[in-house]
Amino acid sequence: AGFIKSPLSQKRLTQDSVELYCEAIGNPIPEIQWWFEGNDPNETYAQLWDGARQDRVKINATYNLHSTSTIYIANLTSDDSGMYECRASNDPDRNHLSKSPKVKWIRSQANVFVIERPDIKAHVAEDSGKLVLTCNMSGPYSTIKGHEWVHGDKVLQKDETDSAFTSYTIEGKMEEHSGMYECVYKTNPEIRGQVNISVAPQVMAYKKSEHGNEGDTGVLTCKNPSFPPVTTWSWYKNGQGDLKNASGRYIIKSSGDKTELRILKLNIEEDTGDYRCNATNSYGSGDATVNLRVRSRLAALWPFLGIVAEVLVLVTIIFIYEKRRKPDEVLDDDDGGSAPLKSNATNHKDKNVRQRNAN
Repeated sequence: AGFIKSPLSQKRLTQDSVELYCEAIGNPIPEIQWWFEGNDPNETYAQLWDGARQDRVKINATYNLHSTSTIYIANLTSDDSGMYECRASNDPDRNHLSKSPKVKWIRSQANVFVIERPDIKAHVAEDSGKLVLTCNMSGPYSTIKGHEWVHGDKVLQKDETDSAFTSYTIEGKMEEHSGMYECVYKTNPEIRGQVNISVAPQVMAYKKSEHGNEGDTGVLTCKNPSFPPVTTWSWYKNGQGDLKNASGRYIIKSSGDKTELRILKLNIEEDTGDYRCNATNSYGSGDATVNLRVRSRLAALWPFLGIVAEVLVLVTIIFIYEKRRKPDEVLDDDDGGSAPLKSNATNHKDKNVRQRNAN
C-alpha cells in the first residue's frame, strides 16, 4: 500500500470545524483508519470512528480502485488539538486478534492546532441618516494583516491596517439595509465577527391588485426581504379573523420569507375585497394589503361581442347606403339609352322628306 494524498496540517479556531483527507493505493485495495494523539505527554494514540466525541466526528470512506477517506470534526474545542494519523494496510491479517500482520501499517500524519477564539464586540449605530457598523477584537490573537467587510457573497470594503478595531458606514436607514454583515480579520486562521442590522418585517405584496375569474383559484403572495426572518405569517380579509381557521376554500403556504394564500372556487360576492398579509419576527410585525377583484366568466366574452356588434353596425350602414344609391344609377342608364333612338328617328324623317321632294 502507498499514499496518493496525505492529510495537511491546519489551524482552526474553537467552534470551527476541520476536515482531513487521505488517499491510498495498493493491490488488494488497502483499508484506511484514523488515529489521534493529543498534546498531553501521557496521551497515546487512540483510534477514531464515525460518531466519536459525542457525534462530532464523521468519517467517510470509499473503496473503488483505490481507497479514499475523509474525517470531519465539528464544533472544535482545545482538546481536539493534536496529531491526526491516517493509517493504510492491505495485509489480510491486519485486524487479526492473535496473528501479527506480515506488512506494517503505513502512516501519514497532520497536526491540527485549535486556537481559542478571541472575543469580538460588534455594534451598529444610526446617526444622521447613516449606519455605522463596528467590530473590536479583544484577547490574544495573531498578527492582523487587514480587514474586510462582507455582506452575503459581496465584499463591501477592504483595508490593510493591523488595528483590532474596524468600522464600515452605510448611507440610509436600518429598514433599507437590514441583514447579516461580517467583519473579517486577515489573520491565520481567519477571524470573523458578525454584525446584525435587525428590524421588524418590511412586508411587500408581489402585486397590490390581483384579478381572478369566477370559479377559478385566486393566488395572493407576500414577501419579507428584511432581517431577521419571519417566524409567523397570517392572512386576514377586510378586518375579519385569521383565514387559517376559515372554510376549506383557503389554503395558506408559508416558507421562510414568503407566504401564499390560495382561494378555491372564487365567488364574486364573497371573495372580492382587500386581503392583508401579516408577518411577525422577534423585532415586531408588519403587513401589506392586496386587493382582489373577481370577474364573471362572461367578462372575457364582452370584447368579442363588442367587435361583433361593430361589424354588424358597419355592414348595416353599407347596406343602407347601397340601397339608396341603386335607383339613381338605374335612371342614369335609361336616359343614356333613349338618346340614340331620338337621333335615329330624326334621321329617318329627314330621309322621307328628301324622297318626297324628289317625286
